[in-house]
Amino acid sequence: MATPLEKWVEEQARLTKPDKIHWCDGSEEEKLKLERECVEEGELIELNQEKLPGCFLHRTAINDVARTEHLTFICTKKKKDAGPTNNWMSPREAYAKARAIFSGSMKGRTMYVIPFSMGPVGSPFSKIGVELTDSRYVVLNMRIMTRIGSDVLKELNKTGEFTRCLHSKADLDINKRLILHFPEDNTIWSVGSGYGGNVLLGKKCLSLRIASFLSYKEGWFAEHMLIMGVEDPSGHIEYIAAAFPSACGKTNLAMLRPPDSLKKKGYRIWTVGDDIAWMRIDSDGKLWAINPETGFFGVAPGTNSNTNPNMVETIKKNTIYTNVLLRPDRTVWWEGADQAPPAEGGIDWQGRPWKPGMTDETGKPVPGANPNSRFTAPISQCPSSTFRLDHHHGVPISAIVFGGRRTHLAPLVYEAFDWQHGVFVGATMASERTAAQVGKLGEVRRDPMAMLPFCGYNMGKYFKHWLTMCKKMKKPPKIFNVNWFRVDDKGKFLWPGYRENLRVLEWVLDRCSNKAEAVKSPIGYLPKDTDIDISGLNIQRSHIKKLLEVDAGQWLEELKDIKTFFGRFKDDLPKELWQEYRSLERRLKKKKRA
Repeated sequence: MATPLEKWVEEQARLTKPDKIHWCDGSEEEKLKLERECVEEGELIELNQEKLPGCFLHRTAINDVARTEHLTFICTKKKKDAGPTNNWMSPREAYAKARAIFSGSMKGRTMYVIPFSMGPVGSPFSKIGVELTDSRYVVLNMRIMTRIGSDVLKELNKTGEFTRCLHSKADLDINKRLILHFPEDNTIWSVGSGYGGNVLLGKKCLSLRIASFLSYKEGWFAEHMLIMGVEDPSGHIEYIAAAFPSACGKTNLAMLRPPDSLKKKGYRIWTVGDDIAWMRIDSDGKLWAINPETGFFGVAPGTNSNTNPNMVETIKKNTIYTNVLLRPDRTVWWEGADQAPPAEGGIDWQGRPWKPGMTDETGKPVPGANPNSRFTAPISQCPSSTFRLDHHHGVPISAIVFGGRRTHLAPLVYEAFDWQHGVFVGATMASERTAAQVGKLGEVRRDPMAMLPFCGYNMGKYFKHWLTMCKKMKKPPKIFNVNWFRVDDKGKFLWPGYRENLRVLEWVLDRCSNKAEAVKSPIGYLPKDTDIDISGLNIQRSHIKKLLEVDAGQWLEELKDIKTFFGRFKDDLPKELWQEYRSLERRLKKKKRA
């Protein structure tokens, strides 16, 4: 008798009509066969195996280079359950629209069945999914990003529970592209795209949009957060989970190398994950976290030995590069790489000849690599990779850090007064747009907990879930906010960032262990300017004072925008957040009068 999984696979095969069905076993032989087929058919380009062993280059369709948020939907029976921050479509309409595109979409192709586990196989933290796809590129990336194969299938057969993930490239027509999430059905359908963020369905789709809904129902957290361990001079390791919107250095922080002065003290960083944290309250009443992924799906431009030396080491082998420049020696390059652009040029991400200094008809520089070009690499290759990646109970979280890009408003670091105030801090997170982002330069974008694009249900209820979880913890983590991007009157960054950010985390963890004092301000607890170790830094103590200033007038202006944002949630916004809003307003007005 067919299992529920087998019945589901047969049902989707009748819809998509593949020529063959292949059940992935995760073996090395399977990987080599897929790579060979991809190279023969032009889906992958084999790179210089002496300089980049095990590495390949992939190019997506020109209209398929990033997540398509406007084509991404949360499909719940009631629109209110998706909330005001998500695109909504009724399940009936969504299934009907997608079914018409999926119909016969795999003719002439193989359907690959990928059983995968997000998190260690068998861990109480973990969730199992099965992705059906007609893309070998997806299979090879899922091998890096998740745990796949027969062990997962055995675990699935114990419970019969899994997230149903259906993907087809179809004809890559942007007008027939849909990324659909059905939280109430534990199902994801993605069609018409080949870009990783839309088609590696274990990543944002399952690990955040579906998992956030599951965690709300089951009493845990699925968050868009890095997890890092900070080993102090005594050898003790404390773990931090941190959420940042895009362009705020999340990956760089997750695997930073300590600055020399702190390295001499004995500090060391352990990378647990750079993108997603699943957190549960364990039997000790503390919050513990795992990284459900096994790889990095990182942005290439700007990655170099200054911004992220550990990532540079990680991607030297067994890596799939997407939409970067191909050099004549069959290595790769991107804007912001260590090397200067190849003087002789190369083949750009669209497959066209490229040379440095090229401009388009408007005089704008033509990049060799797509601004959202990527690399997919195993986390096990990272020099700072944790030895606890496969621990079934994960790591204990001492601090949760929120952050954003604010040129003038937010200080370098401050600590929330308590958990409820910390939820308010996370719920009001915002970043200013950079020149690299679509929209008006300097415009403030609200991105609560960095989850705005990824929360799979009504965010008003999401905030309530955060407030409720504290009541179940014996010792909740302390909550902080950081801002690496404050500038002086001339627009120059006051803080050097990158490796030096560990100096701020040192104070954060000292606060968690009651080793450091703080100064109370209207927005939270601030370090004294002497509390941040600046030994070995070419920075004046007056800059630290400037970095820690709180301008009550600016913050009162900020409250106007927060009020508008909170108003979007109407009655679904927890009353506790309005209480925090009013309390902050009173404290700021008192400071301004003083």
